[in-house]
Amino acid sequence: MKKIFLLALLPFFLTSCDKEEILPISDIPSEISAYLETHFPANPVIQAIEDKDGFELTYDITLEGGFFLEFNRKKEIIEIDGTTKLPDSVIPSKLLDYVLANYSTNFIVGWELDDRNQQIELDNGLDLEFNMNGDFLRIDN
Repeated sequence: MKKIFLLALLPFFLTSCDKEEILPISDIPSEISAYLETHFPANPVIQAIEDKDGFELTYDITLEGGFFLEFNRKKEIIEIDGTTKLPDSVIPSKLLDYVLANYSTNFIVGWELDDRNQQIELDNGLDLEFNMNGDFLRIDN
């Protein structure tokens, strides 16, 4: 009976581990700061959040100019959203080449990496999905 009670409480313990902490700009990990300086030199950081959700850790960065970035536990970029065109330097070259060849009148406003694929969002709202090698898979709805 005690085991069942403890198992029933497990989700509450895991959700109670959720913690968002605003980081001072000086405490942003150096790997993330270097990425921002390289790709977004004209967009100062507005806010940095360290988000602990159970066993996951992410860093959410908001930049001036309407850019929102998410980094994983390893401080690797996993998502970028913008209200305007993303810098070409943040888009894997094979994906960028595909967009330039097939959607030359559009530009990329979002990029995301998940466990198996990459997705980009164009300014017209179209979502394109690619595998990890950068090969086009499909238009995602």
